[in-house]
Amino acid sequence: MTTLYDAPAEDLIEALTETFEDEDDIEAPEWVTFTKTGVDRELPPEQDDFWERRAASLLRKVAVDGPVGVNALRSEYGSSKQGSTRYRVRPKRKAKGSGNIIRTALQQLEDAGYVETSENDGRRVTGDGRALLDDTAGEVLSEIDRPELERYA
Repeated sequence: MTTLYDAPAEDLIEALTETFEDEDDIEAPEWVTFTKTGVDRELPPEQDDFWERRAASLLRKVAVDGPVGVNALRSEYGSSKQGSTRYRVRPKRKAKGSGNIIRTALQQLEDAGYVETSENDGRRVTGDGRALLDDTAGEVLSEIDRPELERYA
């Protein structure tokens, strides 16, 4: 049985992104074209499928680290900021990612039935979410042409 830990993260997230693009539960809000992904950024993301990709990444992150809260996920999706991106004039400091993006995507994943709120612990993946991740990981491993991963398929 293939689990989400067996498939490479990038390939699993890419396959989940394609799955979420077909679903109606995971939709980008209208404000996502104007918002930044954190205070350390100057511009919004340029990817067309940013919202679905972030939701897929959050689902995998909650499954691996869960139960996990929004604040911990903000730290995971943050980066170091150094003043303006153009000039890099300040010393490096850790900046958190956007909590609104993470919270809204997690709420959409909850409505879809993939994530649930745990009592005083944050969010964790449900059985349906785990099944989606494991099934997608199996499909990813069957399509990958990497000999070192053949034993997991």
